[in-house]
Amino acid sequence: MTSTSIKAQFQGHSGANLAARLDIPAGSVRAYALFAHCFTCSKDILAAKRISAELSRAGIAVLRFDFTGLGASEGEFASTNFSSNIADLQSAVSYLRDNYEAPTILIGHSLGGAAVLAVAGDIPEVKAVATIGAPADAAHVIHNFGSKLDEVEERGEALVQLGGRPFTIRKQFLEDVRGSALAERISSMRKALLVLHSPIDQTVGIENAATIFSAAKHPKSFVSLDNADHLVSRADDAAFAASVIASWASRYLRADKPQGDEAIEAVRASETGEGKFQNTVQAGRHRLFADEPASVGGLDSGPSPYDYLSVALAACTSMTLRMYANFKKADLGRVTVDVSHAKIHATDCAECTHEEITNGGKIDRFERTITIEGGVPDALRGKIEDIADKCPVHRTLEGNAKVVTKIASDNADRG
Repeated sequence: MTSTSIKAQFQGHSGANLAARLDIPAGSVRAYALFAHCFTCSKDILAAKRISAELSRAGIAVLRFDFTGLGASEGEFASTNFSSNIADLQSAVSYLRDNYEAPTILIGHSLGGAAVLAVAGDIPEVKAVATIGAPADAAHVIHNFGSKLDEVEERGEALVQLGGRPFTIRKQFLEDVRGSALAERISSMRKALLVLHSPIDQTVGIENAATIFSAAKHPKSFVSLDNADHLVSRADDAAFAASVIASWASRYLRADKPQGDEAIEAVRASETGEGKFQNTVQAGRHRLFADEPASVGGLDSGPSPYDYLSVALAACTSMTLRMYANFKKADLGRVTVDVSHAKIHATDCAECTHEEITNGGKIDRFERTITIEGGVPDALRGKIEDIADKCPVHRTLEGNAKVVTKIASDNADRG
């Protein structure tokens, strides 16, 4: 199964169809997560997309959706409130439970973070909750209304500019958020909690993170999103938040298992659809990214193919030296192997044979530097290079290898 992002929809609290996207990882699915976006945002903001991609890389499928009246979802935003957001989240949970598997992880950004904190205790399958820039009180969102607040109070509704767009806010919204009791819900939810917050968040102050953290029971963790804005709009900040959530969430999931015998016997690379070159790589139960640097049009989200080839040589060299030292009972310090790769003209290669130079053209040159902590032990002095040359990957690179290509008879089997 390739890494896939599919469109979905389900009915929200009012019966309106809510637009959703389910990001499904390559290989077996370890768990399902549900992402709740920020106030007046959508499922397609950078933070949501980055976090979904990173969790997918870790084998976690993510459902992100637009709340009623937002993004591509139907319904009237003016008739929604914090309670309706919670009801939409419960509808999303039911959709996953009925069609796939109930979510194990809830992730919420800003007011979406407050919503997942409020609903988590009611979903027995949920084991972990992560919030990003979440307010400790749903009523915190009112400060965004500025001078329009009095108009909402007096006239019952007002047109408010939020994120450069007009939204109708009604008095029922104010009454609903003011009546929410989030602290009690946080204290009683009994789920693992990860709080991510920027200390320079100008929309929801860092003191909110402290209040949420204090109200929650253990296990709980806090990670500072240094220098990030409230929307986590910079790619680097979103990628960091995503990697932290993916790593933290893995502790609360079942062990990752390869999908069938094929995943054990072969390595699979599948295009993600993100950028020009990004691929998910599955090697047994291990999931990785492969990509190209930004300088050649990639996203630089993972090592390049030649980086992986260099990794193979470096790791194999280190392991070969360790195996030999253990066999000889030699006291070998910690081994570090640096490998660089370049394509050079054979005539510029001092180490090349006469035949290689005569054949001309360019060759692949891997330069390997071995560092041993504490120096080379006497028992292995003068032998390190010979031992390194016996590394199986080294022998493959310098030996005769054959790549056989086959075309799958039924490509649908791989989808």
